[in-house]
Amino acid sequence: MALLAMDEWYDFARQTNWAPTYVDEKDLFPPELSDPFGIDISEWEKFDEPYKVSYRQYVQTQREKDVGAYTVKAALSRSKFFENAAPNWKALMGLHFGAVPFVEFASSSAFARMTRFGRAPGMRNMASFGTLDEIRHAQIQVYFAYEFLKHDRVFDWAHKAPRTDNWIIVSERHTFDDLEHTRDAVSSAIMTNFAFEQAFTNLQFIALSADAARYGDHSFATMLQSIQSDEARHSQIGTPLIVTMLENGKKAEAQQLIDVSFWRCWKQFSALSGVSIDYYTPLEHREYSFKEFMREWVEDQFLRNLKALGIDTPWYWDHFVKDVETFHHAQQLGVYLYRPTEWWRPVAGVSPNEREWLEKKYPGWNDTYGKVWDVIIDNILSGNAEKTIPETAPMLCNMCGLELTGVAGKGWDVKSHYLDYEGRRYHFCSPVERWIFELEPDRYKGHKSIIDRIVDGTVPPGPDGLYEYMDMAPEERGCCGEDYEWAQAYRQRAAE
Repeated sequence: MALLAMDEWYDFARQTNWAPTYVDEKDLFPPELSDPFGIDISEWEKFDEPYKVSYRQYVQTQREKDVGAYTVKAALSRSKFFENAAPNWKALMGLHFGAVPFVEFASSSAFARMTRFGRAPGMRNMASFGTLDEIRHAQIQVYFAYEFLKHDRVFDWAHKAPRTDNWIIVSERHTFDDLEHTRDAVSSAIMTNFAFEQAFTNLQFIALSADAARYGDHSFATMLQSIQSDEARHSQIGTPLIVTMLENGKKAEAQQLIDVSFWRCWKQFSALSGVSIDYYTPLEHREYSFKEFMREWVEDQFLRNLKALGIDTPWYWDHFVKDVETFHHAQQLGVYLYRPTEWWRPVAGVSPNEREWLEKKYPGWNDTYGKVWDVIIDNILSGNAEKTIPETAPMLCNMCGLELTGVAGKGWDVKSHYLDYEGRRYHFCSPVERWIFELEPDRYKGHKSIIDRIVDGTVPPGPDGLYEYMDMAPEERGCCGEDYEWAQAYRQRAAE
């Protein structure tokens, strides 16, 4: 029997809405989970996904992706790539595999909720594929990470991370729980599929994949490419929802969802992708800086997407553009200084040649962040490496969970944009974080950063109390991934 062409049956098959008879409509689709905006069902049924795929086609395509990725991995498994890899590439992989797979797995739950509570049948159809996508993304990354577990227990964090309260994991979890797991299906889709995936996943999967291929890590590059091809498809769920909201007088609500989620995702990706691209990627294999990637894929492309939809540029855009130049450099300093609290053996990434590259890409870097690194270098060369590890905890933002930082050097401008609410003082690293909190204080007021937990006694006392709380065995507490060898180049240069 001949099969019908997909365009002959697809539109009919995906229209799966029905009028319930055993329960009330609001019981089947509670507004607080499905649509708190009160838009008529006939409007949601206009949802038209740009990527149309049948289940048969989906399975066939996913099988081909898996075959490609696992075949490359198998072919390279006997190579000595990891043993011969540079310490900064090992740090990059350790950071990625600890920070990314658990977010992917958690996203499968977010898509499942969109599948169950989405009012648009086309949305539910796409979200069901999204659930399968994210399960695959988590599985393939954990599997690839475990190849390296025989070399370094760092890679156990690909599976272990979400069950810990490491301060970086707490920061990530707070962000993505906010976007994906504590909102209705429409809001979650706009914040996740549009503001998160359309704006930022290219940085971690395409840019990093390109750098991996140039470095010769074809297994890692192929894995990342197979993931991003899925992201490009299901990231389109949010766009038709925004169109529906705009057509039904809900522009202000859509605008706020995008503005909040874009900024929250920006902070996480700045710390993750910014550090990976500008400091961990081996110098000879870098094609573009983090700032250049951001300008092409976010400042240009994402703004075009907003304009095409009729959404305004976020009110804080000037602040964001400035942050692109500065924030990840400050976070890299914090990451390196507080390296015992991180699982992946951070590297400095500021050898003399790397500093020349950073100064070229970020004019003024040497007179700002370079001044701080000079102090670190002097201590290491003087045999005082212990002085490069602070004895006090840093001030953390009560929204993004990252350190409050500013521009180093003569332009030092760090400050807390604090807010007193219900007898508690909250500290924020920018006015944008404080604005987000003030929009929905009841949503955020209960969250405590690691510093809050130290102060209130949640973290056990004693020198090892914090490590025990974060479930970090002595072997998992980060050290300089290069054993300070990077600083010796300055001694040699001085001698010359």
